[in-house]
Amino acid sequence: MQRVTRLSRALATHARVPDNSRVAPPYAHLTDNLKQVRRILDRPLALAEKILYSHLVSPEESLSGQRDVRGNVYLKLHPDRVAMQDASAQMALLQFLTCGLPTSAVPASVHCDHLIVGHKGAATDLEASIDDNREIFDFLESAARKYGLQFWGPGSGIIHQIVLENYAAPGGMMLGTDSHTPNAGGLGMIAIGVGGADAVDAMTRTPWELKAPKIIGVRLTGSLNAWASPKDLILHLAGLLTVRGGTGHIIEYFGPGTETISCTGMATICNMGAEVGATTSLFPYSGSMREYLRATRRESVAAEADQHAHEYLSADANTTYDHTIEINLDEIEPCVNGPFTPDLSTPLASFGQAIDANGWPKTLSVGLIGSCTNSSYEDMSRVSDVLRQASAAGLKPKTPLLVTPGSEQIRATIERDGLTSILESAGATVLANACGPCIGQWQRTDVSPEKGQPVEDNAILTSFNRNFKARNDGNAKTMNFLAAPEIVAAKIFSEDLAFNPATDSIPTPNGPFSFVAPRGDQLPRAGFEIGDASYLPEACPQPDSSVDIKVSPSSDRLELLKPFAPFAGQELDLRIVVKVQGKCTTDHISAAGPWLKYKGHLSNICKNTLIGAVNSETGETNKAYDVDGSQYTIPELMEAWRDRGQEWLVVAEHNYGEGSAREHAALQPRALAGRIILAKSFARIHETNLKKQGVLPLTFANEADYEKLSACDRVRTLGLLDLVGSAGSTAQIKLEVTSKDGTTLVIPTMHTMSKDQIDFFRAGSALNLIASRADRSGR
Repeated sequence: MQRVTRLSRALATHARVPDNSRVAPPYAHLTDNLKQVRRILDRPLALAEKILYSHLVSPEESLSGQRDVRGNVYLKLHPDRVAMQDASAQMALLQFLTCGLPTSAVPASVHCDHLIVGHKGAATDLEASIDDNREIFDFLESAARKYGLQFWGPGSGIIHQIVLENYAAPGGMMLGTDSHTPNAGGLGMIAIGVGGADAVDAMTRTPWELKAPKIIGVRLTGSLNAWASPKDLILHLAGLLTVRGGTGHIIEYFGPGTETISCTGMATICNMGAEVGATTSLFPYSGSMREYLRATRRESVAAEADQHAHEYLSADANTTYDHTIEINLDEIEPCVNGPFTPDLSTPLASFGQAIDANGWPKTLSVGLIGSCTNSSYEDMSRVSDVLRQASAAGLKPKTPLLVTPGSEQIRATIERDGLTSILESAGATVLANACGPCIGQWQRTDVSPEKGQPVEDNAILTSFNRNFKARNDGNAKTMNFLAAPEIVAAKIFSEDLAFNPATDSIPTPNGPFSFVAPRGDQLPRAGFEIGDASYLPEACPQPDSSVDIKVSPSSDRLELLKPFAPFAGQELDLRIVVKVQGKCTTDHISAAGPWLKYKGHLSNICKNTLIGAVNSETGETNKAYDVDGSQYTIPELMEAWRDRGQEWLVVAEHNYGEGSAREHAALQPRALAGRIILAKSFARIHETNLKKQGVLPLTFANEADYEKLSACDRVRTLGLLDLVGSAGSTAQIKLEVTSKDGTTLVIPTMHTMSKDQIDFFRAGSALNLIASRADRSGR
């Protein structure tokens, strides 16, 4: 593989020896807090409760007198760390800038991984992406220097793999501006995906608020065997829970089976907990975690964790979970999930029948391996074993294969150990250490409508985590089926999408060939290679107030933020701008792919608001109609109403805002004069993001009322003044709806606004409130 070289020294800081004192959680403080929690609650505690409640600002204030904490009590927390990826870090740092503070109150890191397009290969793609995004990378790097943040430049790796390799620690708590932040649960950490405004809470030492999650306990027995992998466990569980089943819950794994899974395998499982809506997922401290910490130069962290393993880093005996699922790992078999949703789980053994029954494509067009979910050394070694078997049998791939190493450390180690040469000998294109095709950063060449190559129904097989329509290549007819990386590797050697490498054979001139179950190393036998050490940030960077962060007024990539107007003190008089039908993820609300370039420019990215949404009244995508019947795109109508002073609301169905922790999906409606989202239910992160930006999320008290509403209906709030007044969170909000024919009805709604969230709404946004408090305290 061509070695990726650093293209600009301005984008690199000097390498430093890791400072594990900033990595290890403050165990002494946390265990002291845990003693208070035990005294107050006086019952056995789940592992998630131990870690979460020990991070309370004041256990006494949050828990005293509360008999039923889970699902009811709002917790005020102090996380230990913040991690931000480049697409979301732009808005997070633009918000932090307005606070006027000299540095972050907690260790924080910035990771350049989302803006690199996968196309020809690592070196070429990285160079092109740095050239295209230099303004953004310069902004992020200068902000990191000014505020004392650790900066991981483009090519260093995917945020979650780097966090696992460097920052995750058992019993710690981290917020990350990406929905797959729970990846760090593979190292026993409470790691929660949030929007940028939540990250700013932690960076300004503002207590971060979270309604205490309920806990799903998953008891594991047995051990994975043959072709079964950790990915198959979470694919199976996604099928059981569905994309909404984990909402408002932490998934906590326990039981003897946890000791049989590698650390990176546990990270894979926790990573995809996001696909069932879980707040986070985690495993108890184990021997594989200890070995991984030692292998990644965190011996001192492992030693401290060993001291707290029993009391702090595992659940108490007789812990009661809100729901318990029993899984025997001996019975787990390979699964394929999709298309278009990560919870449509089909055992590989019956996948062929599902293809026939649903009319899915019978052939595979591309195989893709990598993403933050499956790009570890163990993944790459098992994939290489499959490819080695195929090569020895003289097999040639029937489809292209794209492979993404998770980090520079993984890239350098697999190159040293000969795995890269095996990948390339099998025809694989090794992409840059970045997210790439998983998030839609893929310049796909085998289908290209603009070049006369029309996109027909086609199947791709990936080891990714998410597979919403048009997510990976922008083509709605591309069906992404999720599978373990070794399954992807094996299936590229057959023209039949239904091929099952565990049972089927492939004809060769020497007779039928059958794969044997792959083997791989959890950790490299010769240790990890650091690779290009210039990627390593300073271990303990100090803020430099002399650094000037420049944002050009003429830039189309970056835009300084203006505060949203505070609540005007009156009931809201709105119109329904669009009534959305069916699944509406953050990809539908604020598309990624080519729109990622505008993540730091709110005015420009507003032009993609809800362009993927389906109008329930017409069945059209990205079409909305004004009161006079004039046709617009959805964002055009929002902008037109904003410009004439008409505030609005959106009406939607279940799990609105499912998917990425994309706070733009809340910022954009707010900037376009959206004040309420009325839905049957919300995804957790998105509901919180709406509250942070001063948008009121309401749910139907009676879901059947969804059918009674139409676009352009006038909607007046009743009870909003009670919410911001003395009634507070107990206020009941109703909506008085007047249709175009003058008919009036009143619809009851529900909300989950806490006292602090009501303060956000009153101030206009959480950021407005933080800034005003900073002003009062003299910053």
